[in-house]
Amino acid sequence: MRVTYIHHSAFLAETENASLLFDYFQGKLPQIPADKPLYLFASHRHPDHFSESVFDVAAGHSDARLVLSYDIWKKRVPKELLKRTVFLEPGGVYEDAHIKAEAFCSTDEGVAFWVSTGEKQLYHAGDLNHWYWEGEDEKWNTDMTAAYRREIQKMAGRTADAAFLALDPRLERHFYLGIDDFMKTADAKAVFPMHFWGEYDVARRLKELPYSAAYRDRIVEIEREGQSFLL
Repeated sequence: MRVTYIHHSAFLAETENASLLFDYFQGKLPQIPADKPLYLFASHRHPDHFSESVFDVAAGHSDARLVLSYDIWKKRVPKELLKRTVFLEPGGVYEDAHIKAEAFCSTDEGVAFWVSTGEKQLYHAGDLNHWYWEGEDEKWNTDMTAAYRREIQKMAGRTADAAFLALDPRLERHFYLGIDDFMKTADAKAVFPMHFWGEYDVARRLKELPYSAAYRDRIVEIEREGQSFLL
């Protein structure tokens, strides 16, 4: 499997069975294989995760399908693509001959996706994260901790071949919590940080923390847009 980092939280995963494009809204796309189906995922309507540019990508691939969060307005989808579009709510499942996509409830907007294709398992968190903010009301942060851990508990015992997880430096000293909770509850063979606002050193910073000792060798250090990784 090849994984290419595009921009912010956007990744292209090329598996034996399908190509999966997650949360694309801008950035240079690599050449997308024409010999396998393409699935375009959008976890929610925030402009740093979704734009109508995904429809241009879909229009260029006759076998493309769109798997969108329920909070993205149906009227934004071009009429000619509606038959190739599904909307998932938390708990929803889409399945066809190539993939199975399950949606989980975000702690912000929209959904997260767990996708099975062939023998590969991929998890894209969208904005499902442990959003623990400095200066926020303590009850709000406590409730956030509970909500995040409750949702990822639904993934307990699963292992993703690739997990795309927020590592947001704006959370200051709490930036690692989402990944740490996930790796203690579920598991991943490769962890791709995302949503790091151009601060490419966040992966290194996480690796330097004692909390990451059990999984730091699986944290991928992304250095630039367009960088590809073979798993």
